[in-house]
Formats: sequence, structure tokens, C-alpha cells
Amino acid sequence: MIRPGIHPLATPAGREALALAATQPDPDSLAAATAMRSQVAPDLAAAALTQIGLRRAARRKLGDRADQLLFTRTGLEQASRAAVASHHATRFVASGVRRVIDFGCGVGTDALALVDAGLEVIAVESDPETAAVAQANLGERAEVLLGDAVELAPELLDVAAGAFADPARRTGRGRTWRTEDLSPPWSFVGSLLAAGRVAGVKLGPGLPHRMIPPGVEAEWIGDHGDTVEVGLWSGTGALADGRVATLLPDHRLVVDRTMPQLPVGAVGSVIYEPHGAVIRAGGISQVGVDLGARLLDPDIAYLSADELRPTPYATSFEVLDVRPYSEQDLRKWARDQGIGTLEIKKRGLDLDPAVLRKRLKLRGSRSATVILTRTPGGAVSVVVRRVGSR
Repeated sequence: MIRPGIHPLATPAGREALALAATQPDPDSLAAATAMRSQVAPDLAAAALTQIGLRRAARRKLGDRADQLLFTRTGLEQASRAAVASHHATRFVASGVRRVIDFGCGVGTDALALVDAGLEVIAVESDPETAAVAQANLGERAEVLLGDAVELAPELLDVAAGAFADPARRTGRGRTWRTEDLSPPWSFVGSLLAAGRVAGVKLGPGLPHRMIPPGVEAEWIGDHGDTVEVGLWSGTGALADGRVATLLPDHRLVVDRTMPQLPVGAVGSVIYEPHGAVIRAGGISQVGVDLGARLLDPDIAYLSADELRPTPYATSFEVLDVRPYSEQDLRKWARDQGIGTLEIKKRGLDLDPAVLRKRLKLRGSRSATVILTRTPGGAVSVVVRRVGSR
């Protein structure tokens, strides 16, 4: 088995370069490069400045811990948010496993969360630079191996070990959501989930339901309003053929797939916009029943009701006005109301909110929100006020 090399920024000289780069207010500037090169070798200076830029970008995902880690640009894009990685680790701990093999570990953010949860971890990465970054981040806390997951799996996995995989989702054409472009390949993902072991696989939230293997739980994760992934889970603690929407930190909706579709009706006094994780998991009807709501269109994920009920699974809007939609009418309404800032939410209409906003030529000091949507009676503009957010 091959161990990764030592990353240049993990050496004493590299750490010194990082400390100097961290003092630069704009690491992308010529001034920063000039200042660094007066004290550090050019290659190391460039690497350190790039790294500081990545660390600052990583704070949105990882908080202050980002300042202690190394990244690659691609690795940062694919890295799990801190709360999501912690959720993965919690699932493994609850399953009873004590050792996890992390296939396709990237820069090691999930492996770190697993280690933090008290699990023994072996991390596997096929890209040499990324593997070196992961080893620098994990230090002595976990073993990192450089190699192909498919080739190493038979040697690393035993019946007592859990498996986690975060397949790379990039090709020469850029980021991809096609399962045939995954690395490790989709066939390997399926073998982990079908082996009767505790296994979790992180994939993009757009994974079609038809691609979910039988007997596997599919869990769509929401974090701070975003739908960030679908996790496929097998083994102890997983719901066979379950569909779940989990909104971190503590809301979990197990979807009843026998629910009939909601009725379609007119706009009431409240509109609900279900969380993307709920939509992806197929939980709209279940949430709608709990809210006493109806659909505005059979194919559009807006719900409406005549009374407000609190819910963590949707954003709630009080309806202030309902108007037949036309760009001309919306422009006149905005002008008459003195609207200078307009949030435009839309579904089922072929328009770009940013382009429409420019064409409206907004002027004024007031702000407002409109929902543009298709209904059986035609397209409508619904003026709303946000009263509850997920």
C-alpha cells in the first residue's frame, strides 16, 4: 500500500510561508505576491497565497477550523460542510461500527468528522496531491492511502468495518451529476451498498429515484436552507427502501410513499415553499396534509392554505395580493407601490428572475417579494410577506 507524499505546505518552511501569507489582506493581489517573494521561494509563496484564499473561502463550510486545514480547489468544492460531515459520523456511531474505510476521502473533511466521533479511519484517495493534503489534515489521527478504491477495497474491508464513499463528480468537462462519470465508479458504489455492511455514499441531490438501489435508504440533507446531498445508506440503522428528508440539525421526515397526491386549488391566505430536500425525497403530499394545504398546480411544488401552521419543512408566506401575471402589470404595480428592491420567486414559468427584474426598471425605497407561478386559472403574481423560514 502506498502512502502519500508530504505536502510542501506541511513542512516547517511551508508552515512559515502560510503564516506570512495569512497576514496579507488580499492574497490574490500583486502586492501580496511581491511581499511574499521577498521572504519566501516563489513556488512556495504562490502555493501559500493560494492556500490562504482557499481557507478563507472554506470558512463558509467549515467555520474557524478551515484556518487549520489545507485544500485543493476541487477538494474544497466537494468537501462536506461541517454539520453534514458530523451527521455522517453520527450515523456510523449509531450503527455500532468502530472502524470506517473512507473511499475517495478528498481533502479529508469527512474523515476528520469520523475521527472526531471516536471512530478508527482509513482514508483512500486516488489523486496524489489530494491524498497529500488529506494526510496533512489528518496527521497521525488516521491513515491515508494513495490508490484506487476498487483495487484496495478487498484488502481493507472486512465484515466489521463500515464503508463511506464520496465519489468525485468531475470530468474534463467540469462538474458532473451523471452516475457514469463518478470515480470510484457507480458499480463500486452499488457493491458497497449491497454487501450487507454498514455503508454510506454521498451523492449529488439531483440523483434520480430510479438510480437508487433496492433495499437502500435515500436521505436528502438540508442545511441552512440548501439541499446539499443525497446519502445512500445500508446496514444497521438504515431504512430499507426508505426516503428521508433531514433538515439539520434535528428535523427528520420519513416519507410515506403511499400518500395520494394533494388536491389542486386556488391561492389562499398562505403559501408554503417546501424545502428542496422535502421535494427531492417526495414528501410534498405528506407535508401538505400536515399543513391542511393544497397544490397550486399538479406539477409545481407550491402549497397554499387558508390558515398558517408552523412547519420546519417549508418557508411560509402571508399572501397580500393576487394578480394575473403579466410583465406590464407587474411593472405598473411596482411603480405604484414605490418598489425599488424586489425578490422574485418563480416556478412553472419560462422566465429568468434576474432578467425580469432589470426589465421592470424598479425605482423606489420599498422592498417586496412576489411569487410567480402557474395555476389552473393561468399564471399569477402573488405578493407575499415572509412569515416563517426553514
